[in-house]
Amino acid sequence: MSRLVGMLAVMLAMVPVVPLHAGKPLVIAHRGASAERPEHTLSAYERAIEQGADYIEPDLVVTKDLVLVSRHENELSDTTDVASREEFESRRREKTIDGQRVNGWFAEDFTLEELRTLRAKERLPNLRPGNARYNGLYQVPTLQEIVALVRAKEAETGRRIGLIPEIKHPTFFLQAEGIDMVDLLLKEFRTLGVTAQDPVYIQSFDAAPLGRLRQRSDFKLVLLVKPDGGPEDEPGLRYAEMVTPTGLAEVATFADAVGAHVGMLLGPDGSPTSLVADAKAAGLQVFAWTIRPENDFLPAQLRSGSDPAGVGCGDVVLAGLLTAAGVDGYFTDKSLAGRKCNTAMIAAGADR
Repeated sequence: MSRLVGMLAVMLAMVPVVPLHAGKPLVIAHRGASAERPEHTLSAYERAIEQGADYIEPDLVVTKDLVLVSRHENELSDTTDVASREEFESRRREKTIDGQRVNGWFAEDFTLEELRTLRAKERLPNLRPGNARYNGLYQVPTLQEIVALVRAKEAETGRRIGLIPEIKHPTFFLQAEGIDMVDLLLKEFRTLGVTAQDPVYIQSFDAAPLGRLRQRSDFKLVLLVKPDGGPEDEPGLRYAEMVTPTGLAEVATFADAVGAHVGMLLGPDGSPTSLVADAKAAGLQVFAWTIRPENDFLPAQLRSGSDPAGVGCGDVVLAGLLTAAGVDGYFTDKSLAGRKCNTAMIAAGADR
């Protein structure tokens, strides 16, 4: 444990990370400032921008009338009040999405007009009760509205603000619903005047949609990977194979970056794995997901106290470790700028 504490103390000199400075990793607002506002709302995105995020990340799903909107999942009951709306009780369905049976209400069964009558709510109210105070205030935003917000904030602040949308469950939408998310996204970007010269990355856990995006556009692309499983469109392929040197060389033929779970980038003692070096040898950038402030999401040695909802400095330290590992950016639920941490606080937290 002493080795980790020493490493954490060294990292203090590297935080907070100031966005858009050469040599610093990009700060990507994970679903907006989702530790402070209900995720995927215009309020969450705006707060993240005001706190200095370089990029904001909308997760994209599709309505019945083929409008791209932002939700963590196409199932709506975790993030909206749809379950309490009697007029939509008959819309409840059970579907198989990426191999999992899911029961609930789905964005693709609602027109945009119907969806706009719903109101967003906090997905993790036990961990983020402060966010629940905002339940009922915000609508589900469209991609068009998100782009408009970014442009308005660029004009206000005088700085560029990037977009890094994730297309959610594209294989499910294509095979089960007959909806081509690649085509929808490229069409929407053309309509909105978003081009590959803008600070935009497009993400997916599936490989084939990225391959099609590579053929049809010049946007930068990110393959998302996690410790278990593999792409839904490649049932015989595992992410563990895709992040080997040989696998990464193949990934580089259709993507510009890998977005990896933190546990794939750092060992238990905080030292970097070989993934960053291997990816960069293949010509790929590396983004890490996700830094969250609450104890429940942090390694045991970085927690502050025993309350799962407790917040200390572990997320700031984790950002420092990832910076030292050489990542090009990281997703975070809360701004790290201005956070006050010291060696004694970190050592005490690490010893718990």
